Amino acid sequence: MIFLKAFKLSERKIGNPNIYPYNVLRGKSPDVFVFDKVTVLYGSNGCGKSTMLNIIANKLNLEGKERDNPPVLGHRQYFKEFVDECGFTLGENENGRPLYAVPQASRYFKSEEILYEVRKIQQDAVLSESIEVDIKRRVLPSYEDPQKRFDIIQFGQDKFSNGETTMRFLENNLHANALYLLDEPEVSLSPQNQVKLAEMINQSARLLGNQFIISTHSPFMLGTLNAKIYDLDTMHFEIKQWTQLGNVRYFYNFFNDRREEFFPTKKALTK
Repeated sequence: MIFLKAFKLSERKIGNPNIYPYNVLRGKSPDVFVFDKVTVLYGSNGCGKSTMLNIIANKLNLEGKERDNPPVLGHRQYFKEFVDECGFTLGENENGRPLYAVPQASRYFKSEEILYEVRKIQQDAVLSESIEVDIKRRVLPSYEDPQKRFDIIQFGQDKFSNGETTMRFLENNLHANALYLLDEPEVSLSPQNQVKLAEMINQSARLLGNQFIISTHSPFMLGTLNAKIYDLDTMHFEIKQWTQLGNVRYFYNFFNDRREEFFPTKKALTK
């Protein structure tokens, strides 16, 4: 389902080139973003992908939004002003009637939030190991089971790799019929797991009625997602096919230039 149909950024121009978030989009003239079931905001570092998601999250008052700094007497809250100047249009329900709010379960997931879950698992393993050592040193009571602690450590280290932790975190937090903003969810994932994540998102959009707006520059995600792609590196935020994107073309050229190393000729093999 399409919960967020369209979003329009503030068109106001300000003189100071360093005011956030106006500075991120300075010199660009994007039109209205029209969203699909899965929409990707693609671009290089600093292009404004994460800023865009946070602006949308604030405008829709989604859980996970990052607020502006607390107001200081005599200082303007430019981020809030920018958000207030943005506009949006919601979609329709199954009966064709307009929506008046996004679903309550909707949420904005930041990349650092996912990485925090990874670190927490790793820190839990370290803590468990420390407790086992303390038991042996009799700092803790002897009735604590060292083997149980060891199992916890082993579970934390072997069962939950970075990629598996990311996948499980997202699986446990995605509910049906909701809007999700995902900021570079592929962080810490291997290429194989990036493809799996993209396939999971496709299925979630198709079977569970979810809508996704995702920031990424991963060629593996871009090539797997059934998504509408906005290229934030362009002046007018053009819609492109994944094969037209700069990062994808770089990967293609990199491996194509080394094609002979993957398929050595018979002459090269006999040397």
